[in-house]
This record gives sequence, structure tokens and C-alpha cells, in this order.
Amino acid sequence: MKSVLYPIILAFSVTGASAFAAGDPPEPEKKKDAVLERYSEASARKDWTAAAAVLREGLARNPGNADYHNLYAYSVRKGDNPDMTLVFKHYNEALRIDARHRGAHEYLGEAYLMVGNVAKAKEHLATLDKLCFFGCTEYSELKKAISDHETKSARR
Repeated sequence: MKSVLYPIILAFSVTGASAFAAGDPPEPEKKKDAVLERYSEASARKDWTAAAAVLREGLARNPGNADYHNLYAYSVRKGDNPDMTLVFKHYNEALRIDARHRGAHEYLGEAYLMVGNVAKAKEHLATLDKLCFFGCTEYSELKKAISDHETKSARR
């Protein structure tokens, strides 16, 4: 009896599942973010002034966007003569909005290295270690930046 029912049950379950899947509405396309697209174009050219301008505009319309704050700070930091007060302000705002923002933790750690504060950079590395249970690029990148910074400092 079991051998007769098994193919029927299997056929029904496969047919039922495929019918259900076919009736599901398609997943909506993720809306493209024009600010991030324009930022990507400018950053690909390493035009940090333009990248910062795009994000400043984005922040004027959407001041609660952690990604905009993070990337704005990054653009300022990468530009000529970075205003580190502005950099720290926007990285910290990104983390106030989203305390788990891995990119902001990595970049803020790198900013601390720029001003010679290795201890603060290591605090953000420790936070990333907790956020990235199985490891992540942000953790690896900041760890490498700290190691490189310490190696250069030891040579002086």
C-alpha cells in the first residue's frame, strides 16, 4: 500500500508546490537610488569633490539615511585636505542612525588611524568582530589597515 501511495503523494506535492509558486506575485524590483548611482559614478572617477556634492544633496533631502552619511564622510576623507571634524561628525551620525552599519564602523576606524588614534580604531574593529559572526570584508579591511598603520609606525 505504501508503495502505491508514495508516487501519488509525491506527484501531488510537486504539482501543488509548483502551482503555488507560479501563482506568487513576482518580487518587486528594488528601486534604484539615484543619489547612490551618481555617487558611484563620481567615486569610480575618484572625483571626491563631486561625490561629496552628490551626497550633500542627498542628505538635504534625506538626512536620516545612514548610507548617505557614511559615504559623504568617506568622500570628504578621501578628498584633498579632509575636514576631519566633518568626517567624524558624519560617520558618527551614520552610526547613530544605524549602530550596526558595518561600513561606517570600518571607515570610522580608518579615519581614527588617519589622526593616529589606534585605540579607537581597534574599538571599531572589536565592534565589527561582534557584528560579523562569520567574518566580513569590513572587519578584514580594518584589521589590515590597523596592521599596516602599526607596521609603518614601528618603522619611524
